[in-house]
Amino acid sequence: MKKLILTLMKTNKIFTLFTIIAMSFAVTSCVQDDDYSVPSSLNDEENELLNELLSGTATEVTFDHVKAMYLVEFDPGDNAAVLIEEDIYIKGYVSSSDQTGNFFKEFYIQNSSSSPTGALKIAINIVDTYNQFNIGREVYVNLNGLYVGEQRIEDGVITIGGGSETDDFGTTVTRLNENQVEGNVLRAPITEVMEPLVITFSQITDNQVGLLVSIENVEFAANLAGEAYFDPIQTFDTQRTLQSCEGATYTEFNLETSSFADFKSLPLPIDNGTITAIVNKTFDGSQLILALNSPDDVNMSNTRCTLLTPIFIEDFQDAQDNSNLNTPGWVNFAEEGGELWTEQFFSGIGTAEFSSFSTGDSSNIGWLVSPGIDMDAQSGEVLSFKTAQHHLDVDSDDNGIKVFVSTDFDGSDVLGATWEEKTANFPNMDNAWYDLIGSGPIDLSSYTGTLHVAFRVTGSGNDSDLDGAFQIDDVAIVAN
Repeated sequence: MKKLILTLMKTNKIFTLFTIIAMSFAVTSCVQDDDYSVPSSLNDEENELLNELLSGTATEVTFDHVKAMYLVEFDPGDNAAVLIEEDIYIKGYVSSSDQTGNFFKEFYIQNSSSSPTGALKIAINIVDTYNQFNIGREVYVNLNGLYVGEQRIEDGVITIGGGSETDDFGTTVTRLNENQVEGNVLRAPITEVMEPLVITFSQITDNQVGLLVSIENVEFAANLAGEAYFDPIQTFDTQRTLQSCEGATYTEFNLETSSFADFKSLPLPIDNGTITAIVNKTFDGSQLILALNSPDDVNMSNTRCTLLTPIFIEDFQDAQDNSNLNTPGWVNFAEEGGELWTEQFFSGIGTAEFSSFSTGDSSNIGWLVSPGIDMDAQSGEVLSFKTAQHHLDVDSDDNGIKVFVSTDFDGSDVLGATWEEKTANFPNMDNAWYDLIGSGPIDLSSYTGTLHVAFRVTGSGNDSDLDGAFQIDDVAIVAN
Protein backbone atom coordinates (compact mmCIF):
# COMPACT_ATOMS: atom_id res chain seq x y z
CA MET A 1 0.00 0.00 0.00
CA LYS A 2 2.79 2.41 0.93
CA LYS A 3 4.53 1.62 -2.35
CA LEU A 4 1.30 2.40 -4.29
CA ILE A 5 0.92 5.78 -2.59
CA LEU A 6 4.52 6.74 -3.38
CA THR A 7 4.02 5.73 -6.99
CA LEU A 8 0.87 7.91 -7.27
CA MET A 9 2.67 10.92 -5.69
CA LYS A 10 5.53 10.57 -8.16
CA THR A 11 3.08 10.31 -11.06
CA ASN A 12 1.28 13.51 -9.90
CA LYS A 13 4.55 15.43 -9.69
CA ILE A 14 5.50 14.39 -13.21
CA PHE A 15 2.03 15.39 -14.46
CA THR A 16 2.31 18.76 -12.74
CA LEU A 17 5.75 19.35 -14.24
CA PHE A 18 4.50 18.56 -17.75
CA THR A 19 1.49 20.81 -17.19
CA ILE A 20 3.74 23.74 -16.23
CA ILE A 21 5.97 23.13 -19.24
CA ALA A 22 2.95 22.96 -21.53
CA MET A 23 1.57 26.21 -20.13
CA SER A 24 4.94 27.86 -20.63
CA PHE A 25 4.98 26.85 -24.28
CA ALA A 26 1.43 28.12 -24.68
CA VAL A 27 2.34 31.55 -23.28
CA THR A 28 5.56 31.92 -25.26
CA SER A 29 3.80 30.88 -28.44
CA CYS A 30 1.47 33.91 -28.01
CA VAL A 31 4.03 36.47 -26.90
CA GLN A 32 7.68 35.96 -27.70
CA ASP A 33 10.45 38.24 -26.50
CA ASP A 34 7.88 40.70 -25.10
CA ASP A 35 6.61 41.38 -28.62
CA TYR A 36 3.11 42.74 -28.07
CA SER A 37 2.49 43.34 -31.76
CA VAL A 38 -0.69 44.64 -33.33
CA PRO A 39 -3.16 41.75 -33.71
CA SER A 40 -3.66 40.76 -37.34
CA SER A 41 -7.26 39.62 -36.93
CA LEU A 42 -10.37 40.97 -35.25
CA ASN A 43 -12.71 39.15 -32.93
CA ASP A 44 -15.92 37.66 -34.31
CA GLU A 45 -18.18 40.07 -32.44
CA GLU A 46 -16.39 43.12 -33.80
CA ASN A 47 -16.50 41.72 -37.34
CA GLU A 48 -20.20 41.05 -36.97
CA LEU A 49 -20.94 44.61 -35.79
CA LEU A 50 -18.96 46.11 -38.64
CA ASN A 51 -20.68 43.91 -41.21
CA GLU A 52 -24.06 44.88 -39.78
CA LEU A 53 -23.17 48.56 -39.98
CA LEU A 54 -21.98 48.40 -43.58
CA SER A 55 -24.79 46.17 -44.83
CA GLY A 56 -27.57 47.97 -42.98
CA THR A 57 -29.43 51.22 -43.51
CA ALA A 58 -26.75 53.51 -42.05
CA THR A 59 -25.31 56.16 -44.36
CA GLU A 60 -21.66 57.17 -44.51
CA VAL A 61 -21.17 60.93 -44.06
CA THR A 62 -18.18 63.23 -44.35
CA PHE A 63 -16.20 64.69 -41.48
CA ASP A 64 -17.43 68.13 -42.53
CA HIS A 65 -21.00 66.93 -42.19
CA VAL A 66 -20.36 65.84 -38.60
CA LYS A 67 -18.59 69.09 -37.72
CA ALA A 68 -21.46 71.09 -39.20
CA MET A 69 -23.87 69.34 -36.83
CA TYR A 70 -22.10 71.13 -33.99
CA LEU A 71 -20.62 74.33 -35.32
CA VAL A 72 -22.67 77.50 -35.38
CA GLU A 73 -21.82 80.75 -37.09
CA PHE A 74 -19.70 83.33 -35.28
CA ASP A 75 -19.15 81.62 -31.91
CA PRO A 76 -18.97 77.82 -31.77
CA GLY A 77 -18.31 77.93 -28.02
CA ASP A 78 -21.92 78.97 -27.37
CA ASN A 79 -23.20 75.76 -28.94
CA ALA A 80 -23.97 72.79 -26.70
CA ALA A 81 -22.77 69.27 -27.44
CA VAL A 82 -25.13 67.66 -29.94
CA LEU A 83 -26.69 64.20 -29.57
CA ILE A 84 -26.54 62.41 -32.93
CA GLU A 85 -29.82 60.65 -33.57
CA GLU A 86 -29.30 59.88 -37.25
CA ASP A 87 -28.37 56.47 -38.64
CA ILE A 88 -24.97 57.62 -39.93
CA TYR A 89 -21.31 56.67 -39.67
CA ILE A 90 -17.87 57.93 -40.68
CA LYS A 91 -14.78 56.12 -41.90
CA GLY A 92 -11.28 57.30 -40.98
CA TYR A 93 -7.68 56.33 -40.39
CA VAL A 94 -5.96 56.59 -37.02
CA SER A 95 -3.34 59.36 -37.07
CA SER A 96 -2.25 59.58 -33.41
CA SER A 97 -0.89 57.08 -30.91
CA ASP A 98 -0.73 56.92 -27.11
CA GLN A 99 2.16 54.42 -27.15
CA THR A 100 4.68 56.97 -25.86
CA GLY A 101 2.28 58.63 -23.43
CA ASN A 102 2.08 61.91 -25.33
CA PHE A 103 -1.67 61.43 -25.95
CA PHE A 104 -4.10 60.43 -23.19
CA LYS A 105 -7.54 58.82 -23.48
CA GLU A 106 -8.00 60.06 -27.04
CA PHE A 107 -6.96 59.44 -30.60
CA TYR A 108 -7.48 61.25 -33.88
CA ILE A 109 -8.81 59.83 -37.12
CA GLN A 110 -8.37 61.62 -40.44
CA ASN A 111 -10.51 61.20 -43.51
CA SER A 112 -7.77 59.74 -45.72
CA SER A 113 -4.43 58.06 -45.24
CA SER A 114 -2.96 60.39 -47.86
CA SER A 115 -3.77 64.01 -48.75
CA PRO A 116 -6.30 64.31 -45.90
CA THR A 117 -8.55 67.34 -45.57
CA GLY A 118 -9.91 66.91 -42.06
CA ALA A 119 -9.79 64.99 -38.78
CA LEU A 120 -11.92 64.34 -35.71
CA LYS A 121 -10.93 63.49 -32.16
CA ILE A 122 -12.36 60.39 -30.51
CA ALA A 123 -12.47 60.82 -26.72
CA ILE A 124 -12.41 57.48 -24.89
CA ASN A 125 -12.14 56.43 -21.26
CA ILE A 126 -9.45 53.85 -22.06
CA VAL A 127 -5.65 54.07 -21.95
CA ASP A 128 -2.97 52.22 -23.94
CA THR A 129 -5.09 51.88 -27.07
CA TYR A 130 -2.17 51.89 -29.49
CA ASN A 131 -2.45 48.13 -30.16
CA GLN A 132 -6.17 48.24 -30.77
CA PHE A 133 -6.24 51.55 -32.64
CA ASN A 134 -2.81 51.51 -34.23
CA ILE A 135 -1.63 54.26 -36.58
CA GLY A 136 -3.14 53.76 -40.03
CA ARG A 137 -5.94 51.46 -38.82
CA GLU A 138 -9.14 51.91 -40.81
CA VAL A 139 -11.91 52.70 -38.34
CA TYR A 140 -15.66 53.05 -38.71
CA VAL A 141 -17.56 55.06 -36.10
CA ASN A 142 -21.28 54.37 -35.75
CA LEU A 143 -22.43 57.86 -34.69
CA ASN A 144 -26.01 57.04 -33.78
CA GLY A 145 -26.37 57.72 -30.05
CA LEU A 146 -23.01 59.47 -29.67
CA TYR A 147 -22.32 63.17 -29.20
CA VAL A 148 -20.33 65.74 -31.17
CA GLY A 149 -18.94 68.86 -29.50
CA GLU A 150 -15.93 70.03 -27.54
CA GLN A 151 -14.40 68.54 -24.40
CA ARG A 152 -13.68 72.03 -23.12
CA ILE A 153 -15.76 75.05 -24.06
CA GLU A 154 -14.10 77.02 -26.86
CA ASP A 155 -11.09 74.72 -27.18
CA GLY A 156 -11.96 74.51 -30.87
CA VAL A 157 -11.30 70.76 -31.24
CA ILE A 158 -14.37 69.00 -32.62
CA THR A 159 -14.72 65.73 -30.73
CA ILE A 160 -16.85 62.59 -30.79
CA GLY A 161 -17.87 61.60 -27.25
CA GLY A 162 -20.18 59.21 -25.46
CA GLY A 163 -22.24 61.68 -23.47
CA SER A 164 -22.56 65.29 -22.38
CA GLU A 165 -22.20 67.30 -19.20
CA THR A 166 -23.16 70.87 -18.36
CA ASP A 167 -21.45 73.38 -16.10
CA ASP A 168 -21.54 77.16 -15.73
CA PHE A 169 -19.72 77.57 -19.04
CA GLY A 170 -21.77 75.31 -21.28
CA THR A 171 -22.35 71.73 -22.37
CA THR A 172 -19.42 69.58 -23.44
CA VAL A 173 -18.89 66.00 -24.56
CA THR A 174 -17.69 63.25 -22.23
CA ARG A 175 -15.50 60.29 -23.13
CA LEU A 176 -16.90 57.10 -24.62
CA ASN A 177 -17.00 54.30 -22.08
CA GLU A 178 -15.64 50.84 -22.82
CA ASN A 179 -19.00 49.46 -23.96
CA GLN A 180 -19.52 52.39 -26.35
CA VAL A 181 -16.04 51.89 -27.80
CA GLU A 182 -16.75 48.19 -28.41
CA GLY A 183 -20.15 48.86 -29.94
CA ASN A 184 -19.53 52.04 -31.93
CA VAL A 185 -15.82 52.37 -32.79
CA LEU A 186 -15.22 49.44 -35.15
CA ARG A 187 -11.93 48.44 -36.71
CA ALA A 188 -11.59 47.09 -40.21
CA PRO A 189 -8.87 44.47 -40.87
CA ILE A 190 -6.92 47.11 -42.81
CA THR A 191 -3.95 49.19 -41.73
CA GLU A 192 -2.85 51.76 -44.29
CA VAL A 193 0.58 53.33 -44.55
CA MET A 194 0.04 56.93 -43.44
CA GLU A 195 1.49 59.56 -45.75
CA PRO A 196 2.03 62.76 -43.74
CA LEU A 197 0.68 65.94 -45.27
CA VAL A 198 3.74 68.01 -46.21
CA ILE A 199 3.06 71.54 -45.05
CA THR A 200 4.77 74.69 -43.80
CA PHE A 201 4.27 76.41 -40.47
CA SER A 202 2.55 79.26 -42.27
CA GLN A 203 -0.05 76.91 -43.75
CA ILE A 204 -1.16 75.34 -40.45
CA THR A 205 -4.68 76.37 -39.42
CA ASP A 206 -7.55 74.91 -37.39
CA ASN A 207 -8.41 72.83 -40.46
CA GLN A 208 -5.32 70.68 -39.86
CA VAL A 209 -6.04 69.80 -36.21
CA GLY A 210 -5.71 66.03 -35.87
CA LEU A 211 -3.79 65.53 -39.12
CA LEU A 212 -0.43 63.82 -39.37
CA VAL A 213 1.83 66.42 -41.01
CA SER A 214 5.49 66.79 -41.95
CA ILE A 215 7.39 70.06 -41.90
CA GLU A 216 10.72 70.21 -43.71
CA ASN A 217 13.76 72.42 -43.19
CA VAL A 218 13.03 73.05 -39.51
CA GLU A 219 15.12 73.18 -36.36
CA PHE A 220 14.75 73.96 -32.68
CA ALA A 221 15.62 77.53 -31.68
CA ALA A 222 19.32 78.01 -30.96
CA ASN A 223 18.74 78.94 -27.31
CA LEU A 224 17.32 75.43 -26.68
CA ALA A 225 20.66 73.66 -27.22
CA GLY A 226 21.17 71.21 -24.38
CA GLU A 227 17.51 71.24 -23.33
CA ALA A 228 15.18 68.21 -23.25
CA TYR A 229 11.71 67.86 -24.75
CA PHE A 230 10.16 68.50 -21.33
CA ASP A 231 11.12 71.10 -18.76
CA PRO A 232 11.15 69.35 -15.34
CA ILE A 233 10.10 72.52 -13.52
CA GLN A 234 6.75 72.41 -15.32
CA THR A 235 3.79 70.28 -14.29
CA PHE A 236 1.84 69.19 -17.35
CA ASP A 237 3.20 70.28 -20.73
CA THR A 238 6.29 71.97 -22.13
CA GLN A 239 6.43 73.97 -25.34
CA ARG A 240 9.66 74.13 -27.32
CA THR A 241 10.11 76.59 -30.20
CA LEU A 242 10.65 75.23 -33.69
CA GLN A 243 11.74 77.56 -36.48
CA SER A 244 12.15 77.53 -40.24
CA CYS A 245 14.06 79.98 -42.40
CA GLU A 246 11.78 82.08 -44.60
CA GLY A 247 13.79 84.83 -46.20
CA ALA A 248 15.14 87.37 -43.73
CA THR A 249 13.21 86.04 -40.73
CA TYR A 250 12.30 82.81 -38.98
CA THR A 251 8.78 81.43 -38.93
CA GLU A 252 8.17 79.86 -35.53
CA PHE A 253 5.84 77.16 -34.22
CA ASN A 254 5.69 75.33 -30.89
CA LEU A 255 6.11 71.62 -30.21
CA GLU A 256 4.30 70.54 -27.03
CA THR A 257 5.33 67.51 -24.96
CA SER A 258 3.37 65.97 -22.08
CA SER A 259 4.88 65.27 -18.67
CA PHE A 260 3.72 61.65 -19.21
CA ALA A 261 5.67 61.17 -22.46
CA ASP A 262 8.29 58.46 -22.10
CA PHE A 263 10.71 60.48 -24.23
CA LYS A 264 10.38 63.68 -22.22
CA SER A 265 13.98 63.54 -20.94
CA LEU A 266 15.58 63.05 -24.35
CA PRO A 267 17.75 65.98 -25.51
CA LEU A 268 16.46 68.11 -28.36
CA PRO A 269 18.38 67.68 -31.62
CA ILE A 270 20.51 70.66 -32.56
CA ASP A 271 20.53 70.23 -36.35
CA ASN A 272 18.04 70.93 -39.13
CA GLY A 273 15.66 68.50 -40.81
CA THR A 274 12.08 67.18 -40.84
CA ILE A 275 9.53 66.69 -38.09
CA THR A 276 6.39 64.58 -38.46
CA ALA A 277 3.71 65.20 -35.84
CA ILE A 278 0.03 65.75 -35.13
CA VAL A 279 -1.41 69.25 -35.35
CA ASN A 280 -3.10 69.81 -32.01
CA LYS A 281 -4.18 72.58 -29.66
CA THR A 282 -3.18 73.63 -26.18
CA PHE A 283 -5.44 72.52 -23.32
CA ASP A 284 -7.40 75.78 -23.40
CA GLY A 285 -7.56 75.82 -27.19
CA SER A 286 -5.85 79.20 -27.44
CA GLN A 287 -2.92 78.08 -29.58
CA LEU A 288 -2.10 75.60 -32.32
CA ILE A 289 0.83 73.32 -31.51
CA LEU A 290 2.48 70.15 -32.78
CA ALA A 291 2.52 66.92 -30.73
CA LEU A 292 4.75 63.93 -31.44
CA ASN A 293 3.60 60.35 -31.70
CA SER A 294 7.21 59.31 -31.22
CA PRO A 295 10.66 60.95 -31.10
CA ASP A 296 11.53 58.67 -34.03
CA ASP A 297 9.50 61.09 -36.13
CA VAL A 298 12.13 63.82 -35.61
CA ASN A 299 14.87 63.49 -38.23
CA MET A 300 17.30 66.36 -37.95
CA SER A 301 20.83 65.75 -39.19
CA ASN A 302 21.32 68.55 -41.70
CA THR A 303 23.21 71.81 -41.27
CA ARG A 304 21.16 74.52 -39.58
CA CYS A 305 19.64 77.00 -42.00
CA THR A 306 21.08 80.47 -42.55
CA LEU A 307 19.02 83.59 -43.12
CA LEU A 308 19.75 85.35 -46.40
CA THR A 309 21.02 88.93 -46.62
CA PRO A 310 18.19 91.49 -46.52
CA ILE A 311 18.17 94.13 -49.25
CA PHE A 312 14.81 95.59 -48.21
CA ILE A 313 12.92 95.40 -44.89
CA GLU A 314 9.85 97.23 -43.62
CA ASP A 315 8.45 96.32 -40.20
CA PHE A 316 6.16 99.38 -39.73
CA GLN A 317 7.44 99.84 -36.18
CA ASP A 318 7.15 103.63 -36.54
CA ALA A 319 3.38 103.32 -36.98
CA GLN A 320 1.17 106.01 -35.43
CA ASP A 321 -1.98 104.22 -34.31
CA ASN A 322 -5.11 104.68 -36.48
CA SER A 323 -3.64 107.35 -38.75
CA ASN A 324 -3.53 107.03 -42.54
CA LEU A 325 -0.30 105.26 -43.44
CA ASN A 326 2.43 107.66 -44.43
CA THR A 327 5.56 105.50 -44.40
CA PRO A 328 8.31 107.14 -46.53
CA GLY A 329 8.53 105.71 -50.04
CA TRP A 330 5.25 103.79 -49.87
CA VAL A 331 2.26 104.74 -52.06
CA ASN A 332 -1.15 104.57 -50.34
CA PHE A 333 -3.91 104.57 -52.98
CA ALA A 334 -7.68 104.03 -52.95
CA GLU A 335 -8.90 102.48 -56.21
CA GLU A 336 -12.56 102.39 -55.09
CA GLY A 337 -14.11 104.14 -52.11
CA GLY A 338 -12.41 106.68 -49.89
CA GLU A 339 -10.63 104.36 -47.44
CA LEU A 340 -6.82 104.26 -47.28
CA TRP A 341 -4.40 101.93 -45.52
CA THR A 342 -3.83 102.92 -41.89
CA GLU A 343 -1.05 102.53 -39.36
CA GLN A 344 -1.76 100.31 -36.35
CA PHE A 345 0.28 99.79 -33.19
CA PHE A 346 -0.83 97.12 -30.73
CA SER A 347 1.05 95.17 -28.03
CA GLY A 348 4.32 96.62 -29.23
CA ILE A 349 3.83 95.58 -32.86
CA GLY A 350 3.37 98.03 -35.71
CA THR A 351 1.44 96.96 -38.82
CA ALA A 352 -0.20 98.39 -41.91
CA GLU A 353 -3.95 97.69 -42.05
CA PHE A 354 -6.78 98.02 -44.52
CA SER A 355 -10.35 97.78 -43.22
CA SER A 356 -13.68 98.52 -44.89
CA PHE A 357 -15.58 98.61 -41.60
CA SER A 358 -18.05 101.54 -41.40
CA THR A 359 -16.68 103.29 -44.49
CA GLY A 360 -20.16 103.54 -46.00
CA ASP A 361 -18.74 102.65 -49.43
CA SER A 362 -20.33 99.83 -51.39
CA SER A 363 -16.85 98.83 -52.55
CA ASN A 364 -13.42 99.52 -51.08
CA ILE A 365 -10.20 98.64 -52.88
CA GLY A 366 -6.96 99.83 -51.33
CA TRP A 367 -3.41 99.51 -52.67
CA LEU A 368 -0.19 99.80 -50.71
CA VAL A 369 2.92 99.91 -52.94
CA SER A 370 6.50 99.58 -51.74
CA PRO A 371 9.44 101.76 -52.72
CA GLY A 372 11.41 100.57 -55.73
CA ILE A 373 14.02 97.83 -55.26
CA ASP A 374 17.07 97.53 -57.53
CA MET A 375 17.03 93.95 -58.83
CA ASP A 376 20.33 94.24 -60.72
CA ALA A 377 22.62 94.75 -57.74
CA GLN A 378 22.42 91.13 -56.52
CA SER A 379 20.94 87.74 -57.42
CA GLY A 380 18.60 85.12 -55.98
CA GLU A 381 16.06 87.58 -54.56
CA VAL A 382 13.26 86.18 -52.38
CA LEU A 383 10.23 88.07 -51.01
CA SER A 384 8.54 87.27 -47.71
CA PHE A 385 6.05 89.03 -45.43
CA LYS A 386 3.48 88.35 -42.74
CA THR A 387 -0.26 88.97 -42.82
CA ALA A 388 -3.13 88.75 -40.36
CA GLN A 389 -6.91 89.15 -40.45
CA HIS A 390 -9.58 90.17 -38.01
CA HIS A 391 -13.40 90.20 -38.23
CA LEU A 392 -13.29 88.26 -41.50
CA ASP A 393 -16.69 86.63 -42.15
CA VAL A 394 -16.19 84.96 -45.53
CA ASP A 395 -13.24 83.58 -47.49
CA SER A 396 -13.74 85.41 -50.77
CA ASP A 397 -11.93 87.66 -53.22
CA ASP A 398 -14.68 90.18 -52.41
CA ASN A 399 -13.04 90.55 -49.00
CA GLY A 400 -9.48 89.37 -49.50
CA ILE A 401 -5.83 90.34 -49.88
CA LYS A 402 -3.41 89.75 -52.76
CA VAL A 403 0.22 90.59 -53.52
CA PHE A 404 1.58 91.83 -56.85
CA VAL A 405 4.90 92.93 -58.34
CA SER A 406 5.64 95.38 -61.16
CA THR A 407 8.74 96.59 -63.01
CA ASP A 408 7.02 99.44 -64.88
CA PHE A 409 5.31 101.31 -62.02
CA ASP A 410 6.27 104.99 -62.32
CA GLY A 411 5.85 105.75 -58.64
CA SER A 412 2.39 107.37 -58.86
CA ASP A 413 0.04 105.83 -61.47
CA VAL A 414 -0.94 102.59 -59.75
CA LEU A 415 -3.63 101.56 -62.22
CA GLY A 416 -1.44 102.38 -65.22
CA ALA A 417 1.24 99.86 -64.21
CA THR A 418 1.46 96.20 -65.18
CA TRP A 419 1.01 94.08 -62.07
CA GLU A 420 1.77 90.36 -61.81
CA GLU A 421 0.04 88.46 -59.01
CA LYS A 422 2.24 86.20 -56.88
CA THR A 423 1.16 83.13 -54.92
CA ALA A 424 1.53 83.40 -51.15
CA ASN A 425 0.05 82.09 -47.89
CA PHE A 426 -2.64 84.45 -46.61
CA PRO A 427 -4.84 84.22 -43.51
CA ASN A 428 -8.43 83.08 -43.77
CA MET A 429 -11.34 82.58 -41.37
CA ASP A 430 -9.60 79.60 -39.76
CA ASN A 431 -6.75 81.78 -38.53
CA ALA A 432 -7.08 83.52 -35.18
CA TRP A 433 -7.65 87.27 -35.32
CA TYR A 434 -4.44 89.32 -35.42
CA ASP A 435 -2.29 86.15 -35.75
CA LEU A 436 0.47 87.07 -38.21
CA ILE A 437 1.33 84.18 -40.53
CA GLY A 438 4.25 83.91 -42.93
CA SER A 439 3.75 84.22 -46.67
CA GLY A 440 6.33 81.58 -47.47
CA PRO A 441 9.26 82.38 -49.78
CA ILE A 442 8.35 84.04 -53.10
CA ASP A 443 11.01 83.77 -55.79
CA LEU A 444 11.81 87.10 -57.48
CA SER A 445 15.16 86.08 -58.97
CA SER A 446 13.97 86.36 -62.60
CA TYR A 447 13.19 90.09 -62.40
CA THR A 448 15.51 92.88 -63.47
CA GLY A 449 15.41 96.67 -63.23
CA THR A 450 13.41 98.39 -60.50
CA LEU A 451 10.72 96.29 -58.86
CA HIS A 452 7.78 97.39 -56.69
CA VAL A 453 5.71 95.13 -54.43
CA ALA A 454 2.02 95.95 -53.96
CA PHE A 455 -0.64 94.69 -51.57
CA ARG A 456 -4.29 95.05 -52.57
CA VAL A 457 -7.29 94.51 -50.31
CA THR A 458 -10.94 94.50 -51.39
CA GLY A 459 -13.99 94.85 -49.17
CA SER A 460 -17.24 96.67 -48.60
CA GLY A 461 -18.30 99.28 -46.08
CA ASN A 462 -22.02 98.60 -46.28
CA ASP A 463 -22.02 94.80 -46.45
CA SER A 464 -21.33 93.34 -42.99
CA ASP A 465 -20.10 90.10 -44.56
CA LEU A 466 -17.36 91.95 -46.46
CA ASP A 467 -15.95 94.40 -43.92
CA GLY A 468 -13.11 92.34 -42.43
CA ALA A 469 -9.61 93.79 -42.07
CA PHE A 470 -6.15 92.66 -43.16
CA GLN A 471 -2.75 93.60 -41.73
CA ILE A 472 0.76 93.26 -43.17
CA ASP A 473 4.12 93.28 -41.41
CA ASP A 474 7.79 92.36 -41.84
CA VAL A 475 7.93 92.85 -45.61
CA ALA A 476 11.40 91.70 -46.66
CA ILE A 477 13.38 90.95 -49.78
CA VAL A 478 16.57 88.94 -49.29
CA ALA A 479 19.24 87.86 -51.76
CA ASN A 480 22.45 85.90 -52.13
